[in-house]
Amino acid sequence: MENKIIIFWFRRDLRLEDNVGLQKALASGYPVLPLFIFDTDILSRLDSTYDRRVDYIHHSLQAINSQLHVSGSTLHTFHGNPKEIFEKLIQTHQVQAVYGNRDYEPYANERDIAVAELLNKKGIVFYDFKDQVIFDRAEVIKSNGEPYTVFTPYAKKWRENLNATSLTPMNGDVNNFWKETATNIMSLEVMGFEKTDLKFEAPALPLDIIKNYGLNRNFPAMDHTTHLGIALRFGTIPIRHCVSIALQYNDIWLSELIWREFFMQILYHFPRVVNNSFKPQYDHIQWRNNESEFNLWCEGKTGYPIVDAGMRQLNQTGFMHNRVRMVTASFLCKHLLIDWRWGEAYFAAKLNDYDLSANNGNWQWAASTGCDAAPYFRIFNPTIQTTKFDKDLKYIRRWNPDFEHNPIEPIVIHEVARKRALEIYKRGLDSERARMT
Repeated sequence: MENKIIIFWFRRDLRLEDNVGLQKALASGYPVLPLFIFDTDILSRLDSTYDRRVDYIHHSLQAINSQLHVSGSTLHTFHGNPKEIFEKLIQTHQVQAVYGNRDYEPYANERDIAVAELLNKKGIVFYDFKDQVIFDRAEVIKSNGEPYTVFTPYAKKWRENLNATSLTPMNGDVNNFWKETATNIMSLEVMGFEKTDLKFEAPALPLDIIKNYGLNRNFPAMDHTTHLGIALRFGTIPIRHCVSIALQYNDIWLSELIWREFFMQILYHFPRVVNNSFKPQYDHIQWRNNESEFNLWCEGKTGYPIVDAGMRQLNQTGFMHNRVRMVTASFLCKHLLIDWRWGEAYFAAKLNDYDLSANNGNWQWAASTGCDAAPYFRIFNPTIQTTKFDKDLKYIRRWNPDFEHNPIEPIVIHEVARKRALEIYKRGLDSERARMT
């Protein structure tokens, strides 16, 4: 077996520990060459070369590479189209198989099919494994074989299916890597990207926050959320460990982790949601799509202090508190009647923890267009939301400090906007009903 290797392809699983596909590769009997591809098909869509997510990936890969050096190995990094890179690799290495962990986004599925077809023509098998979720594909479905589209019965079945095996860490021998001289990974500058203000730390579970998650999660000034979104997005922390901790300490946080998987399976089974409303009848809503009002929302200049605080936090840090995400999203779709896809795209460009399935699912929830979404007549009142969740104005003063001394005139009056939204939504739904009869 000399010179014959297995390639392990890192993607959304940037860690050595409890990594299903990696452990399967290490147990194959062949030395494992670890690989990461900075996919230009993805990177070319980014709005800026100053991107904290790319920086986060780069830091994570540096950490992996340092660990590999201890094992006498090194991480291979490439910048380009994955299919083209594998075409070159199989010409220069005796590749016996390629191992990786599954992704569920439409582009990732298309990419993996293309790479698998290329490898198959050369007699090389591409093995993919479940790693970033507890249950994937058709593991949590209705008795008739259809996917769930309502969260509560999905969560009930998810919990029924959960067992000790589901949470068993996948750890084992880490000494079967291909032995090579230690090298550095590709620099950000070579790829045309910049270092950011990101402070990278190995993810850890904040037990005090998790224990009190249900009590404090809705109060943005307290900042008592786990901030693990980016770690879960890029797989620097294993989901099995997170669920095990949630089972011990907080059922509400567990529910949030189940929501994550619910949206992932919605995206997998209904990929049309990327560009269309889950409920087709909502694609008949006549959005106003006023560009100047959209820009004011983006800049945090709507005249509603909590909305503006949230948008400014997002613009400055790449993060926004969960409760405020709901308020800002609802404001855009319901108060301004701007297409949820505009807001989704803006969040996709700005959020450090951007995840297509969660971002799409939550925006469609706020706009009432998605599966199991808030009803269209549920319209958040930003003033009431402030009274309930930031009554001392600590969050607003932190991110929107000039709202008291230099207030902005509201771009819309809540009562007027609410009435208008109800009329427009009803008109759109009524027109679709008339068309169908």
